[in-house]
Amino acid sequence: MDQMKILFVEDVATDVEMARRELKKERIAFIDRVVDTEKDFEQALAVFQPDLIISDYAMPAFDGMRALTMARAQFDHIPFIVLTGSMNEETAVSCMKAGADDYVIKEKIKRLPFAVQEVLDKVQMAKEKERAENQLRESEEKYRILVENAGQVILVAQNGQIKFINSRVRDLLGYGPEEMLGRSFTEYIHPEDRETVANRHMQRVQGQDLPEGYTFRVVHRQGQTKWAEVNAVVIDWLGKPATLNFLTDITDRQDLENQLRQAQKMESVGRLAGGVAHDYNNMLSVIIGYTELALKETEPSDALHEDLQEILRAARRSSDITRQLLAFARKQTVDPQVLDLNEVVEDMLKILRRLIGEDIELAWRPGKDVWPVKMDPAQLDQILANLCVNARDAMTAGGRMSIQTGTVTFDQAYCAEHVGFVPGDFVLLGVSDNGCGMDEQIRKHIFEPFFTTKDRSKGTGLGLATVYGIVKQNQGFINVYSEPGVGTTFKIYLPGHLSPDVEKSKKKTDDDVSHSRGELVLVVEDEVSILKVTTRMLTRLGYTVLEATTPGRALELAREHAGQVHLLITDMIMPEMNGRDLADQLQALYPKLRVLFMSGYTDDVIAHCGILEPAVHFMPKPFSSQDLARKVREALEG
Repeated sequence: MDQMKILFVEDVATDVEMARRELKKERIAFIDRVVDTEKDFEQALAVFQPDLIISDYAMPAFDGMRALTMARAQFDHIPFIVLTGSMNEETAVSCMKAGADDYVIKEKIKRLPFAVQEVLDKVQMAKEKERAENQLRESEEKYRILVENAGQVILVAQNGQIKFINSRVRDLLGYGPEEMLGRSFTEYIHPEDRETVANRHMQRVQGQDLPEGYTFRVVHRQGQTKWAEVNAVVIDWLGKPATLNFLTDITDRQDLENQLRQAQKMESVGRLAGGVAHDYNNMLSVIIGYTELALKETEPSDALHEDLQEILRAARRSSDITRQLLAFARKQTVDPQVLDLNEVVEDMLKILRRLIGEDIELAWRPGKDVWPVKMDPAQLDQILANLCVNARDAMTAGGRMSIQTGTVTFDQAYCAEHVGFVPGDFVLLGVSDNGCGMDEQIRKHIFEPFFTTKDRSKGTGLGLATVYGIVKQNQGFINVYSEPGVGTTFKIYLPGHLSPDVEKSKKKTDDDVSHSRGELVLVVEDEVSILKVTTRMLTRLGYTVLEATTPGRALELAREHAGQVHLLITDMIMPEMNGRDLADQLQALYPKLRVLFMSGYTDDVIAHCGILEPAVHFMPKPFSSQDLARKVREALEG
């Protein structure tokens, strides 16, 4: 500083002059003010704002220790030197303990300039240190913000142990960084991929030339398998080699690739099945023709006649199988007609009830204003018969089956997440049961020809393949929702045959979609792809969204959130707890919370499981942004 401000606390004018003289001798530039009462001192602190205080230890109306206490209370630190005529060692120690920076005896006043300079140097060093610490904290905070808000998991691994990991790992694995530090990362890798990942880590640290990126599977805290892509480089970590890893959750991308591979596989199998069926039909035509001719040459009493009858019956049964293969391959001859889906199902109900037996309850739930479809009525009969027989066989001890119809519009956002789906207006035909259900491995193969979990004597494995082929032949698509022990829902979507009046009415309905009115929505869904697309839909509608992949995380978010949560949108069936129990716990925190349940199962099947009660707000999967917008507003305003 060019000229500092010194506040003298002194009642003897000659002592002040003596101090000024010594300071000027050493060319210390300053201006000063002198006070000797507590009131004047307090005012000087506020108005004069000194850079240095030089105070007598004892005065008639005031004393140095009181001045020191007042100065420290008002400012973080003003250099304070005690200047006294007499001071023993005990008094000096007490002054320094009280916070004085130094003391000078008046008899040795020549030391004052040096004491002042020393104190000012210490203050300057303290300021420099504080500035450096502030810069370090600022740098660390910037680093923390960058690392914690990165879109990837950032992980440092050394000698097989996790040395650093950012909080993004919660989204990928469900664990917090504090739980993972010091542990082996291979604990969180799928058992089949652990050896590969561990070997690559060691090879990279040893300097081998490897591609920076590769993929592997990890296991989430709740047991779900996810796919991760890692890009890794070798770094020096505290003097020893380590790997810096950037992990990206590619589960959605992998799911889409799997869907594409499955679709391609089904196309290939379909072409093969169609070719085989055509050739086999030609052979069967020959077998049936010659068998019928031979039958005409034999008498009914002839033993050969009965053998020929058996050959003919077997050939005709084989012909039925080829027709099913042609349906799967989408090459059967059809006679499309404009049909009222509700009427077709109504006409089939009696036959279907006889088909499934008396120990199974069949519920018929027709949708309102269902658009017509254009297809061969015999194909609809095939779909219904095959799905109902499949559901019957899943309920060995009886149960409940339901058939429902409705309408749905798929938008670009939904189709982007589902290979083979196209935007447009579709009619829904759903068949649900509360039978044994299927696991993921079985679901992957159910539409393949001849794949079956039944005894060979009870099925050919062509029922669902036939359904798949008919749906594809009619430019539709099919979704399957199933969990072991819960049941199965097949949802078939056929293009709506819309008249101009229906189009006009639908457009008016779509234009009426309500948007947000400032509400906050908590979405809970363990399927990440569904969670993400739902969040995007709600955000486009103007809602503020909190998202969670588990009920536990949803409860954490609800407790941490300071404001009101207006609506909970939750899947019904999740690993930790079902949607009904989650809603009950959250409504204890937010009594005014509205709830919208969603599920791939139909609402009556869910209700039969004892989860839903009447009059709850329910949204079946899949849904368009228009469906979501309407259901959300109904739930918020209902």
